[in-house]
Amino acid sequence: MTDERFEGNSTVESMDSGKVEKVVVAKIKMGVSLLRALEEIALREGIQAGLILSGVGALKAAVFRNLKEFPQEFPVSPKNRLYFKREQPLEILSLTGHISRTSEGKPEVHAHFSASAVDGDKIVAFGGHLTEEAITYVKVVVAIAALSGISMVTQVDPATKSPDLVVGD
Repeated sequence: MTDERFEGNSTVESMDSGKVEKVVVAKIKMGVSLLRALEEIALREGIQAGLILSGVGALKAAVFRNLKEFPQEFPVSPKNRLYFKREQPLEILSLTGHISRTSEGKPEVHAHFSASAVDGDKIVAFGGHLTEEAITYVKVVVAIAALSGISMVTQVDPATKSPDLVVGD
């Protein structure tokens, strides 16, 4: 069903809908990349489309990646980003994102996270893009919703020249 209010005036680039097929909960080993663990879960569970619902636990190190400046031209490059490394106990505050597949069928995890740390007598928080340098420590548990009936594929966006999520056909 089409709603005339949005024809030619939509803020949505692509959209699809589906159902939650299952929820996968996994405890991650100590001393491994959290990003690589999420990729392994997607492979083992055959997740073609999914949503990272949550993550809790501690990390022993992490690199937070954020956009530092808008690029003059695409694609975004490392000079447009800030990489902030912390090697200390970090408590995961949030972990969200999506899992899709590339055109080659490989799992593509795009996740953001925030974590807190002790700095002197204060607790400080950091957030950004999840990188493979986020190394697990104790009690790391993640929950992922595997979706069915929905198309989620990561392909290079012609406008940004970067991998991006395409939802729907």
